[in-house]
Amino acid sequence: MSHTLPTETSPATTLGTPVSWADPARAAMFAHWLGGISLAQQLVPATLRFAAADADFRRYLRIDTSAGSSRIIMDAPPDKLDTLSFVKIADLFRSAGLHTPRVLAWDQALGFMLLTDLGRHTMMDQLNPGDAQANLPRYLQAVDELIKLQTASRPDVLPPYNDALLRRELQLFPDWYVAQHRGITLSAAQKAVLDKAFASIVADNLATPSVYVHRDFMPRNLMATTPDSLGVLDFQDAVYGPVTYDIASLMRDAFLSWEEDFVLEVTVRYWERARKVGLMNHDDWHGNFGAFYRAVEYMGLQRHLKVAGIFARLTLRDGKAKYLADAPRFINYIRATAHRYRELGPLLKLMDEIEGNDTANTWIFGRPA
Repeated sequence: MSHTLPTETSPATTLGTPVSWADPARAAMFAHWLGGISLAQQLVPATLRFAAADADFRRYLRIDTSAGSSRIIMDAPPDKLDTLSFVKIADLFRSAGLHTPRVLAWDQALGFMLLTDLGRHTMMDQLNPGDAQANLPRYLQAVDELIKLQTASRPDVLPPYNDALLRRELQLFPDWYVAQHRGITLSAAQKAVLDKAFASIVADNLATPSVYVHRDFMPRNLMATTPDSLGVLDFQDAVYGPVTYDIASLMRDAFLSWEEDFVLEVTVRYWERARKVGLMNHDDWHGNFGAFYRAVEYMGLQRHLKVAGIFARLTLRDGKAKYLADAPRFINYIRATAHRYRELGPLLKLMDEIEGNDTANTWIFGRPA
């Protein structure tokens, strides 16, 4: 997951910019790499500054050109990240009609990359949290981008979002959120409840048609390049999997929750457009929005459990405390979905045991009533 984090507090580079480096050797490698491309790319090294950072070890720097435009530099330590997937998927998504950054220079061995700049404002920056309807045009633009991506999908191009991967992601919840964050050792009965819920979730997820899945399709990863278009970032972990994933990700955001009427409105608009292009030709989805929406909720449930675990791991292992502060949003999403479906009742009870909640509480979508 990607969003801006505060810049580090180690010494500045020799370039005299507000960019800092924890490893002096990497700083020296970067200075040499930048010096080697600056003339050809018309870069002005003195303008280098921090732009954003991912939840992983990737970060982004911004630099101006002598022509008055700007570029983005990706810093992805090669011992922790492989930039090849970013390059391949950027091209793949661009061929689908999406606006992704173009790679202008790349040293795969060092993990440095020069990219076109899609701008300084994300879709998230432009949203009005207090007026859902005011945001509808941007969400419908996001839906249009998603439809482009999904209709371009082909099997055997991206890694499969298969049983093993879905289960491995779900396991982050008991391993990191429950055991490490909550300090709870599940009883045999509690573990059986979680295992049964996981099996049901994965089976439902795998029963849906497969398309290209961005895997983090949300407003912080969509760039407001113009009033009429959105750019797409943070796609390097894309897979081939459930058609329900990205719409669930878009409408059940990691950092902003909407009331269910707005979530339904946008999801219905997506469903209407998706069935026109043949994406809803599965089971009774074409004529039954409710059946499709149930699948979206089950897909969202997998994501929410995974992300709660990821946020705990980011805080407890990687020292990024701000992530765990958003974990309650995902716990609320999980409880809201589990409350809606009778077969998920045992999971709801288990969540209440983990959270120390009174099961009798009434909940609305993502929030206590």
